[in-house]
Amino acid sequence: MPGKLSEKILLYKVLTKHDPEAYAGLYDAYVERIYRFIYFKVASHEEAEDLTSEVFLKTWHYLQENKEIKSFSGLLYKVARNAIVDLYRAKSAKPESLMTEEMDVSDSGKWEDKTLTKLEVDALVVHIKKLKQEYQEVIMFRYIDELEIEEIAEITGKRKVAVRVTLHRALKRLKELSEPNDIK
Repeated sequence: MPGKLSEKILLYKVLTKHDPEAYAGLYDAYVERIYRFIYFKVASHEEAEDLTSEVFLKTWHYLQENKEIKSFSGLLYKVARNAIVDLYRAKSAKPESLMTEEMDVSDSGKWEDKTLTKLEVDALVVHIKKLKQEYQEVIMFRYIDELEIEEIAEITGKRKVAVRVTLHRALKRLKELSEPNDIK
């Protein structure tokens, strides 16, 4: 991912000159993170790929019309969240059976480090998916996508303090779910 300065330069070129090469640089920097975020929500490679493309296309069109944004990553995640909501709304309108694939945690990037085995990661994913949606998102934004609290606040439309509280509660609940129950 480019540094904040080079990201701002690329964004400036997109906003002022509608430069597709600059947008390609931003795309390259964020495509894996957005794909991972979407894939975690839909658990289908095909749907995640389609939605990721849609997110970047919608973001390109938005940037052509608007000259001012606070955070490019914040904008991308907002568009991604809305695309996921739209997908589920469309699915709920159509009566069809939903088939879910097993999540391939090898897509999970940085958060699967050397100390965690694949089984531990699988168990963690299962526990995260048991959390309510709001908790899943803040954990993903903070620890998988490594976003700052300020960026998460912009994406979710909450104040920074509310994001910190939500993150604390999410981690507390995740810890409760992941600890084995002692039955005596």
